[in-house]
Formats: sequence, structure tokens, C-alpha cells
Amino acid sequence: MAQPNAGEIDIMTSDNKSSAVEQAESAANEPDEGYDKALTLLNKCVTPDGFVASVSHRDNYHRIWGRDGVIMSLAALISGDNHLIEAARRTLETLARHQGPHGEIPCNVDTTADYISYGGTTGRVDTDLWFIIGCGEYWMATGDENFLDTLLPRIEKVRFLLGAWEMNNRGLIYVPLAGDWADEYLQNGYVLYDQLLYLQAQRTLSCIHTAVHGSTDHRLNEKISRLRHLIRTNYWFDESEDARHDVYHDVLYKQGREAANAHCSGKHWMPFFSPAGYGYRFDAFANVLASLFDVADEAQSGSVDDYIARELVNDELPLLPAFHPVIMPVDQDWEELHVMFSYTFKNNPYEYHNGGLWPMITGFYVADLARRQKTLLAKTHLQAIHRANALVMDDQAWGFPEFVHGQKLTPGGTRSQGWSAAAAIIGHHAVNGENVFRIHEEEVYNE
Repeated sequence: MAQPNAGEIDIMTSDNKSSAVEQAESAANEPDEGYDKALTLLNKCVTPDGFVASVSHRDNYHRIWGRDGVIMSLAALISGDNHLIEAARRTLETLARHQGPHGEIPCNVDTTADYISYGGTTGRVDTDLWFIIGCGEYWMATGDENFLDTLLPRIEKVRFLLGAWEMNNRGLIYVPLAGDWADEYLQNGYVLYDQLLYLQAQRTLSCIHTAVHGSTDHRLNEKISRLRHLIRTNYWFDESEDARHDVYHDVLYKQGREAANAHCSGKHWMPFFSPAGYGYRFDAFANVLASLFDVADEAQSGSVDDYIARELVNDELPLLPAFHPVIMPVDQDWEELHVMFSYTFKNNPYEYHNGGLWPMITGFYVADLARRQKTLLAKTHLQAIHRANALVMDDQAWGFPEFVHGQKLTPGGTRSQGWSAAAAIIGHHAVNGENVFRIHEEEVYNE
């Protein structure tokens, strides 16, 4: 793993840093213990209205969250646990019941206080995308036609809203600053993570259309194909000089490619571009989803694997950071990052989105590695998830932290995170040959 420059942060001795990880490793040394603990926590997150993000009552985590709830629902579906699957259905129904007038799916809902949030200073684009994906995955897993019939009008309202967010009707949705899960980080414009979810959401809509109408929506399938080409052209730079028929903006593309050649061309997917230009940091969630959603080819996925192994992974606890490299106080972006928060600043170096290590993201990476038959590597990262989840928080083992400090390897954020548990469940089933997403590209075009 690349080492930080001396003096950039407080140095923690190797012995001290290792002790917490070693204790967690000892706690997670039984093959199925991490999985069982994760199932237990996910069950504790079940309420009459669906999954809360955490059993902790800190801040607003004890609410039904759109993004968290769907990811936890994916774990529920792959687990086969009927109690959890029922909670997944109630989660989606709660979100649908509190849909906004234009189709907005809530960022989170407090059903006790009857409080609904559609986001902070901006709405959350990815919540709407995850909602469509979650509805489709629940329907595919259960065959619950009544659920689909009931929620279809809500799904169609989301579909219309997403189309409006394309802004210029050219295939990519525009995401404002703080408009997705990285709500206190410096990404905006045509963010890759959201485009990938948009692609998967449209695949879901295509499968639903075929089932409901008994025919293929050829116009939608053409839109899906177009979006995949847009992503492959505009977010991956390499040495190829092939004709670029799907360049979104010629000048931006040329400038972005020239700048990328210096340090990241052909190594990983670009995280976003906007009227101001391209971003160049490594977005782990986006790079994982590009492979998991069959946008990346074998060579591209291999390049990303190499980059992760060479530049990102700490061998002591191989979890993926949200973004890389870390923004330090001496960096040009620090001043802008330092004012990007709703209540308190969280993005200190190696914390939260700024280089914090995330079990949730790593869980999807395990799913992708296992699907590509890189089983040993998948198991290595899965064990890291269990060890991270076993870290002590509030004097209790199995804290299931939100993230782990990228250098000290200590737990951070809110404890008892449902989607950290979901990562362990998804990873466990993935290494045993199960797919977290039932809807994929072949499913669409084989209808």
C-alpha cells in the first residue's frame, strides 16, 4: 500500500495499531461467526416499518433509510431468511408510502415522529435509483406479483423523475454537490457511481415491463445500450485511439484524457465530470459497480484489481477506502472539503469518505471477485469485513462500525451499522456461488 508522507498525520505505532485488529481477528476466528453475528444484527434492525440503518439512536440512524434499507434488503434476499425478506418488503413499502409529489423517494423516514427527509441542502439522487433496483430484486427473488402491482405506479413516478434529471436529455443524469451517498465529499456533475445505478435501474425497469406487458420495450433497451456505451467511453481513459462516437463533450473529454494520462489512464474509472472538468480520485464504490454491473470488460476489471492491490489495500486489514488518495490539509481541495458538512466536519484524513475504510463497499467487491471466480481473494476481503465488524465500540465487541480509520485501523462513525452487517452476509453467500443481483444485462436482452 502507498505510504503517506511523514508528518502528514499523527503516527500510531505498529504495535498499538495492530492490537485492535488482532483482538478483532481473535473474535472473528470461527468461519461462520462473522456471518452469524451479522444475521443477528440485521434481525435487530427489523422494525414494523422495515430496516432501520442502525439499532443505535445516535443522530438520525434509527430511521428507515432508502439507500441503507435497500442494501440491507439485498442481504436479506440473498440470506433466504423469511423474517428478513419480509422486512425488506416493508422497507420498500414504507419508502413508497412516503414518496414525494414529483416522485422523490425519501432519503430517510422517521415513522414514529412522522418526519420525512428527502435530503439536506440537495436531494439524494441515488436513493431513487436504489429504490427501483430494490423493488426489482425483491420481486425477482420472491415472485410477489401483488407487491409489484401495488408499487408499479410509484416506480413509474421515479422513472419519470430520473428522466427529468437527465437535464439535457442526453442519457446521463446530473447529480448536484452532496447529491448521493458521498454527501460530504467533493463530487458533482455526471458522477459515475450514479450513472451505474441508473443503468441497473433501467435494466430493472426493462425486466418489469416485459413481465407486466408480455413484450419487450425496445426503446428502453436502446436507451440502456446507449447508457452503457456512454459510461464506457466517457469514464475510462486508455491508450486506444478508437473512434469515440459517444463522447459527451468533446472539449471536456480531450482535456480530461490528456490530464489522466499523467497518473491514472488505464488504471481505474474516472469518478465524475462536470462543466468544470474531470475528477481523478479513485471512487471505490463506482469501480466495484462498474465490474459488478458488467460495464467493465475483463481487462478493465483486472486493471482495477491491480490498482486496488498496489495502491489501496492495507495488508493488515484489506478493506476498500471510499475514495483515494486522501485529501490532506496541505492539498488544494482541503479548503473546499473542510466546509462540506451538515452538522459537524467528519472528513478528517483517513476518516469517513476521505480515506476511511468501508466494510459495506468491500462487501460488494467480494461479490464481484467471487462472481469472477477470484475466490481466494474474495475470501481474504470477506475475512477483513468480519474482522472490521468485530472491532470493539463502546466497550463491546462486534461493534459493526460505519468505517475503519484508514491508517490507525480503529473503528469510526456510528456503531451497529446494518449495511456493515449486510456486507458480511452478501460476501458470505457470494463466495458460495450466489449472485447479489438477479437482474443483469443478459436478463434484459434474453427476454
